[in-house]
Amino acid sequence: MNMALSLLGHLNIRCREPYCCLFSEMCLHSSLPQIDILEDPVIKNVIVLQTVLQEVRNRSAPVYKRIRDMIQNPEKHFYSFTNEHHRETYIEQGRGESSNDRNDRAIRVAVKWYNEHLKKIEAEEKIQVIFLTNDRTNKEKALEEGITAYTCEEYIKSLTANPDLVDRLACVSDEGKEIESGKIIFPEHIPLSKLQQGIKSGLYLQGTYRASRDNYLEATVWVHGDAEENKEIIIQGLKHLNRAVHEDIVAVELLPKDEWVALSSVVLQDDGQNEDDIEIEEEKENLLKTSVNKDMLRPTGKVVGIIKRNWRPFCGMLSKSQIKEARRHLFTPADRRIPRIRIETRQADTLEGQRIIVAIDGWPRNSRYPNGHFVKNLGSAGDKETETEVLLLEHDVPHQPFSQVVLSFLPKMPWSITEQDMKYREDLRHLYVCSVDPPGCTDIDDALHCREVENGNIEVGVHIADVSHFIRPGNALDEESVRRGTTVYLCEKRIDMVPELLSSNLCSLRSNVDRLAFSCIWEMNHKAEILKTRFTKSIINSKASLTYAEAQMRIDSATMNDEITTSLRGLNKLAKILRKRRIDNGALTLSSPEVRFHMDSETHDPIDLQTKELKETNSMVEEFMLLANVSVAQKIYEEFPEFALLRKHPAPPPSNYDILVKAAKSKNLEIKTDSAKALAESLDKAGSSTFPYLNTLLRILATRCMMQAVYFCSGMDNDFHHYGLASPIYTHFTSPIRRYADIIVHRLLAVAIGADSTYPELTDKHKLADMCKNLNYRHKMAQYAQRASVAFHTQLFFKNKGVVNEDAYILFVRKNAVVVLIPKYGLEGTVFFEEKGKPTPRLDYNNEVPSLTVEDTTLHVFDKVKVNIMLDASNIQHQKIRMVLVEPKVSYKKKKII
Repeated sequence: MNMALSLLGHLNIRCREPYCCLFSEMCLHSSLPQIDILEDPVIKNVIVLQTVLQEVRNRSAPVYKRIRDMIQNPEKHFYSFTNEHHRETYIEQGRGESSNDRNDRAIRVAVKWYNEHLKKIEAEEKIQVIFLTNDRTNKEKALEEGITAYTCEEYIKSLTANPDLVDRLACVSDEGKEIESGKIIFPEHIPLSKLQQGIKSGLYLQGTYRASRDNYLEATVWVHGDAEENKEIIIQGLKHLNRAVHEDIVAVELLPKDEWVALSSVVLQDDGQNEDDIEIEEEKENLLKTSVNKDMLRPTGKVVGIIKRNWRPFCGMLSKSQIKEARRHLFTPADRRIPRIRIETRQADTLEGQRIIVAIDGWPRNSRYPNGHFVKNLGSAGDKETETEVLLLEHDVPHQPFSQVVLSFLPKMPWSITEQDMKYREDLRHLYVCSVDPPGCTDIDDALHCREVENGNIEVGVHIADVSHFIRPGNALDEESVRRGTTVYLCEKRIDMVPELLSSNLCSLRSNVDRLAFSCIWEMNHKAEILKTRFTKSIINSKASLTYAEAQMRIDSATMNDEITTSLRGLNKLAKILRKRRIDNGALTLSSPEVRFHMDSETHDPIDLQTKELKETNSMVEEFMLLANVSVAQKIYEEFPEFALLRKHPAPPPSNYDILVKAAKSKNLEIKTDSAKALAESLDKAGSSTFPYLNTLLRILATRCMMQAVYFCSGMDNDFHHYGLASPIYTHFTSPIRRYADIIVHRLLAVAIGADSTYPELTDKHKLADMCKNLNYRHKMAQYAQRASVAFHTQLFFKNKGVVNEDAYILFVRKNAVVVLIPKYGLEGTVFFEEKGKPTPRLDYNNEVPSLTVEDTTLHVFDKVKVNIMLDASNIQHQKIRMVLVEPKVSYKKKKII
């Protein structure tokens, strides 16, 4: 059954349905997300009043956007009515009347007017206005005034033809429905007003709650503000975690120093079996307590209140109740940092084995888990399309097709370079320019040239796709590009930042076609010292689109001496000098194993998995991209000291290096970490003639110690230094097809050289800082999504392989496990020594060495071991690569079974 008409602004739209529904802001409040119900295809023909839209916009931007999207969807027949600007529905606020009471009255006035208005419209059936609100007082007053009014729950339950809609109803109390006969588990949250006073006085600290992936009884809170002291606070134990959820903004009270702890080294996963047995949870908490050196103790606290919930819809699977015909079931999120969620559903049999979306409604004090409601079924678990959708949703990657409004700002085809375009550009089509990229690359951002000039010096050019020519500030295409922030590369799929017409065609610097570019051209001597730098908008015609392997083959060939090959050799020679100089200045050469899948042409399943081999040409291209980025950073900062968009890499705090220093020490090696140069030099010296892979392992470990590089606005920060590159200033200029930051840098550079005009947002440092925050978030999520895609395809690869035996190296030791790296596959995994149904071994963990003794076998960081690799599909929700230690063999003595 459909809900009937809604109306936009003016008043003479005919309706074909017998009902017309208006929603109050209480129904759309972000903490009461009946928005999920509204998005169901069954719900159509709805009026959302301007009063309600304004209120929702103030409370929740994401919910507001979802309502606007429904209003713009022609199939939904959702309309907004500007009741605040209509003579017969506008009302003044009465003396002594609160804003909330005035808005409630305005809604009722609009409903009554609508009822009268619809009586005047000719229709086969009489149209009735139904008013939906979750505000009890507003509903009572509406009924007194003769208005047909329901709560959202009452109305949805009346739609007997669609019983499944009831599953999508959100709990309407602030903390979610209390569960029957449940004893109090958690302390009460302190009210927001008292929290704010406590934060102001210094009694409490405000920060972002970050749950652990490896231990569900542990989290950290990253404290907001400038104080270096107590920047990160450890939270341990169920009661201290106190119903906070990953990414919530929380208030924390520090514990006395004698109660401070160290981050535990134990791996604990919540199996959902102890929901009603808090004593078992308390036993598990005892596992966290371990004797550690006093230096390891860190500020520790407890969550005393929630300042802002950052709940989102979560993907996962239903863990069906064992009780026959039960309606209450636990939902297990795909993200291990999110607690299980209790939902009510009549569709448990249908939803079992499916990937579904669930939203949290609240978390009562007497419930081990939060309460929520079913939102959507995504498809069968394990299906490639479904799992890709899950990882995109879980990492908040915008991946909907580009809207018609966005596509309307693309150039009309056939497109060609006009006389107007030529007027402000340098014609460089005569140069022997080429691009060097991975195989199969269609979004070619950059191309290079190198030639000797008359005075004997060398001219080198980096030519970058001129994306900012096609994407103009402030239009829908620009807004969508900044929202996406970056292109996301999955194993079999690319989620473009810009539409394909630009990314793979008009902006891509393909060979043998004229393309618009932004060029950075240097004159250098043969020592790769820069004598002159200039920037120009240009037109180029690439003479070759090469892969790294093809470019390497040309450089190494004894017979090829054409212009492109000569140019490549010149570039390679200069790149080696630039690289040596950079490393001598303290730039780090770290290591992170990357894998490449070879896919079956028919099934598209991975049939081979290899670590990527890097060639000299990879390094050659990288050096000139780095040089261009530094040159552009200097130019835009010189012209716009307050508004330059730059990229920095903060130096890690000394404690980050503890694991690296201890691991090296266990092999009688010294790693110095007082500066990037000292670290680089000690890594260069750290090696073993009998263990050549040791240096790579140290560099992998060093990578894990690093901070995240971030974008920032020069007028909002004082520290510009890029630690990893040992550069005082840096930005991103060379990949505008796949990074929005580069588009802003192109616009700044274009204004700096007089090639384009500025616009207000470009010189607003606060808006630029907000943009940088979004770009940093999008880049981080893209990285996580890419890793998740690799993990999923790795599972597919091992699915039919049975048991595979391979060499591995220990990267980390934990209290009850070791983390190993398998070089052949670039694969990392955890070997557990405590497993259900197996004897409990005697474990002795030494954090100082670091090592783990299992029975009589001692395992150290960097030890070479043999492991069996297999796919563990026993938990379809969290299928994982399971690793079992084969060598050295551990002799288990008879112990109790766990």
